[in-house]
Amino acid sequence: MRAVKLRNKVSLRAMSNKIDTKAFKRALQHSDNYHRKGFGHEAEVTGVLNTEYQSNLIQQIRDNNYQLTRGDVTIRLAEAFGFCWGVERAVAMAYETRQHFPTERIWITNEIIHNPSVNKRLREMDVKFIPVEQGNKDFSIVDSGDIVILPAFGASVSEMQVLNDKGCTIVDTTCPWVSKVWNSVEKHKKKDYTSIIHGKYKHEETVATSSFADKYLVVLNMKEAEYVSNYILNGGDREEFLAKFKNAYSQGFDPDKDLECVGIANQTTMLKSETEAIGKLFERTVMQKYGPEKLNEHFMSFNTICDATQERQDAMFELVEEDVSLMVVIGGFNSSNTTHLQEIAIERGIPSYHIDSDDRIGPGNKVEHKPLGKDVEVKENWLPEGQIVVGVTSGASTPDKVVADAIEKIFELKSLAAIG
Repeated sequence: MRAVKLRNKVSLRAMSNKIDTKAFKRALQHSDNYHRKGFGHEAEVTGVLNTEYQSNLIQQIRDNNYQLTRGDVTIRLAEAFGFCWGVERAVAMAYETRQHFPTERIWITNEIIHNPSVNKRLREMDVKFIPVEQGNKDFSIVDSGDIVILPAFGASVSEMQVLNDKGCTIVDTTCPWVSKVWNSVEKHKKKDYTSIIHGKYKHEETVATSSFADKYLVVLNMKEAEYVSNYILNGGDREEFLAKFKNAYSQGFDPDKDLECVGIANQTTMLKSETEAIGKLFERTVMQKYGPEKLNEHFMSFNTICDATQERQDAMFELVEEDVSLMVVIGGFNSSNTTHLQEIAIERGIPSYHIDSDDRIGPGNKVEHKPLGKDVEVKENWLPEGQIVVGVTSGASTPDKVVADAIEKIFELKSLAAIG
């Protein structure tokens, strides 16, 4: 019995690259137990989603050139923010799944998206989440015939194998942009290239992407990429390299052999400009190492930057150019794309507050927020006196209603302060 339970626990770094991942995915997609297009309840679900997640206030602000003034507060809304198409699709499919299977047990392998209010709502609909014990997901509680939803940022090949072997019905809401990255990694593998993935090695999307690779290395930022580039050009201390990137490379990875031919991939929610810069860095590195004429023999790169991520970042770059008193960034604390929006404001020196819901605001002139790279903390007197302009944006997993509720709280706080 214990052996069965152990087989049902899937490590974040299971050795799924030992199988033909492309063939497995193709076979899975042709299975009667696999669904990727919903169940025909779009109209009904759309109505429910509009009621639960849309906002008349947000539409009013959009219609007023993305700004609204009440009393001493002017809200300046980014021109691209909130739910992206892939996230909206994933949430709609989750709702459709419950509609189509009203009595069956339904599980999600992880949060459907990185937003606490959406995940809370799914729990209220009796959609369960696979428990994680010491970094391992425990699939022993899932039975044959159960329905299992794969989230917007995907699931690893090993997880899909376990669910397929159990005879579960799989509802795959993986964003097509994430699938596009997987296809790029498959091309790297076909040519025996190492995939250098710009991302966070613990992030569920990067875990899923790396599961399609044979050899991979995850770099978090330009600093880590420059370290790898220097190693490619000049060599270095192999043990130091492996220690520096512990848990961020494939089993048996050898930097002295596995960096001769590299392909670039990315976690779709990373900062677009940094992903592009990292790609250019490795292109230059390979040309310097092997010569321009040998570039195509040692380097591969495809454009896998998500359009929605790019649009929200571009809109944030425009917003920080305006004369705003402070910035409010709304999204899950574990949302990578939200964090990168926060980075843009911080780099411009604008006081910025990352919150995940309006519950973080008040009572009184205080806010519970998450500074970049730190734990959640409370800031007193965060709204300045007098007239202020508050820039507002939100991550791709944040419903309009959550943004509207936060804006209403800000209006309320300033109104009370004026009365006081």
